[in-house]
Amino acid sequence: MAENTSNVKAITLIVKAKERGFRVATAESCTGGLVSAALTDVPGASDVFDRGFVTYSNAAKIDMLGVSDAILAAHGAVSAETAQAMARGALEHSLADVAVAITGVAGPGGGTPQKPVGLVHFACARRGGEVVALERRFGPLPRRDIRLAAVDQALDLMISALGD
Repeated sequence: MAENTSNVKAITLIVKAKERGFRVATAESCTGGLVSAALTDVPGASDVFDRGFVTYSNAAKIDMLGVSDAILAAHGAVSAETAQAMARGALEHSLADVAVAITGVAGPGGGTPQKPVGLVHFACARRGGEVVALERRFGPLPRRDIRLAAVDQALDLMISALGD
């Protein structure tokens, strides 16, 4: 995925959130802050971007977002359950109305048959609403390509969560 695509989506997200009076937050693992960076590249992002959590380790997921040990033990860091808990935690620990979470295996190592390189779980939560979860399998692409594709997908989820 091209960085320009993410830039256009970040602009769209910032404009829509500003029009609706919404604030947004991110909870990122395998993207390491790239979604936050895409948002803060846009002038005016400070009007809507509340904060970003880079929770690469399990300890950070627990400490910063309140993800439970039980979820991590039962499902692992790369799972729909963990992504959903991360998104809920980002809302609970921020002033945001919408939060997105990303956790995955960016490679080139670390994959297993059950959780191969390119597997990324996303969740998007809206305050007072449901949490939408999504699994994507980007395949054994280069690490940077998986991370950029994940940014693109996360921005799409947030734009959808803001509504029309």
